[in-house]
Amino acid sequence: MVLDFEFRKQVMDHHISSDLIKYCYQCSRCTDNCPVSAVSIDFYTTSGYNPRANILNALLGYKDAIFSADPLAIWGCTVCDTCDEVCPQNIELTEIFTFLKNKSTEMGKAPEFIYGQAKAIFENGKAIPSQPAIERRRQQLGLPEIPSPDVNIVQSLIKNIGADKKLK
Repeated sequence: MVLDFEFRKQVMDHHISSDLIKYCYQCSRCTDNCPVSAVSIDFYTTSGYNPRANILNALLGYKDAIFSADPLAIWGCTVCDTCDEVCPQNIELTEIFTFLKNKSTEMGKAPEFIYGQAKAIFENGKAIPSQPAIERRRQQLGLPEIPSPDVNIVQSLIKNIGADKKLK
């Protein structure tokens, strides 16, 4: 594995309380309490979502180990904040995982469904376009119509932050 000092510095600089991340002592409480790890880790092959491994690789600057792995290694995080709550060092792990997801997207290595979801938001103003069957069911139940978002505003926001350039 190649050590990438620039990547390591970016991880350290990104963390909200940059000093804290240096004190991760790999206790594994994040992984032990992670609901995604509980259902995804195969202890025989050590594959699946493992927050502790992500933090260790990020701290050591092993960029290739993170971004060449199965996309679940990064994208498994649902940002439930459980790991943040149980970390005895008060490291905000979800901030690091968000940084890794953003890096993955910049590198064009995000899973295809991420690009598809972003494209749907750009085109429709929401992640899941309205479905006629759902609209009929809402009418039958006497529920109010869901107002459509202003797609032009959503597209303007996406363009202003430059995210439209990352859509495939």
